[in-house]
Amino acid sequence: MINSSEIRQSDFRGELIQPEDPGYDEARAAFDVSIDKRPVLIARCVDADDVARVVVLARKHKLPLAVRSTGHNVAGYAVCNDGVVVDLSCMNAITVDPSARTVRAESGCNWGEVNDALQPYGLAATGGFVSITGVAGLTLGGGLGWLVRKHGLALDNLLGAEVVLADGRRVKASGHENEDRFWAIRGGGGNFGVVTSFEFKVHPAGTVLAGIVLHPAGAAAGAIRRWRDLEAQAPSRPSLVPYAACNPAKPSSPPR
Repeated sequence: MINSSEIRQSDFRGELIQPEDPGYDEARAAFDVSIDKRPVLIARCVDADDVARVVVLARKHKLPLAVRSTGHNVAGYAVCNDGVVVDLSCMNAITVDPSARTVRAESGCNWGEVNDALQPYGLAATGGFVSITGVAGLTLGGGLGWLVRKHGLALDNLLGAEVVLADGRRVKASGHENEDRFWAIRGGGGNFGVVTSFEFKVHPAGTVLAGIVLHPAGAAAGAIRRWRDLEAQAPSRPSLVPYAACNPAKPSSPPR
């Protein structure tokens, strides 16, 4: 069992949460409410140094390590049983460079926050159909979003990242620095380190037309065939996404 004083003595600056603490159940909850895992320690980090301290501690005690950015992953990878959770939700700084058309986002950000930061400059990022989806999980998993047809995936627009390695070292990965690590986090699989921040190329965006066309369930087959045909012929500018949902009896309730 980890003694939280051990990590506090290492100058950890964030918040430590263990099973006996009042906020434990809330801190271990994931976006998917069916996920019910109980870590021995949740470490809410405030910077990359905090992350490095937690990674080293988990390695020392040979405990499983889960990395939580926004907790949006439906498989529940953001939390683990009998291990340590590196919680990055407090690391949500965003820096926009409008002249270079880049944005740097820490791993606790979601795409809505990034879009809000870019909008005053008339810029947009390529990641995320849903605003509450985390920047980190979506990017490291590929990164489909509304601009994918014109500008590619989130990982196609990734310029660089800061990564904490298993031994606690902090490195930068890009196309000209630690290139193998950069390749790895851009779709090479998992367990190459904890990414604490991302730098993306972003793109000019003017007024965007968006909307939903609703069809009854009985017309679903024909509607999807029509969508397929439109996708095959559509130019690169529009993104068309099919979505099937069971709507509630009361329109004010969310879809199931």
